[in-house]
Amino acid sequence: MNPKTVVIAVIGGTVLLLGIAMIVLPGPAIVVIPLGLAILATEFVWAKKLLRKMKDQLPKSARKRFTRFWRR
Repeated sequence: MNPKTVVIAVIGGTVLLLGIAMIVLPGPAIVVIPLGLAILATEFVWAKKLLRKMKDQLPKSARKRFTRFWRR
């Protein structure tokens, strides 16, 4: 793995884990988890697929806002 991939994996993984922790702790988990996946999706196909799957599960009104924000 090259250094860029390692840095993205560490940053994205940290943000994703913080988002998962925010499910039970106070915080905006619904925003932080997709952010962590978006960071990871820049280098990893599995994260891109999971992010797309999450987007498909959103209601139509929320999907428009999500798509405008995450144009990937």
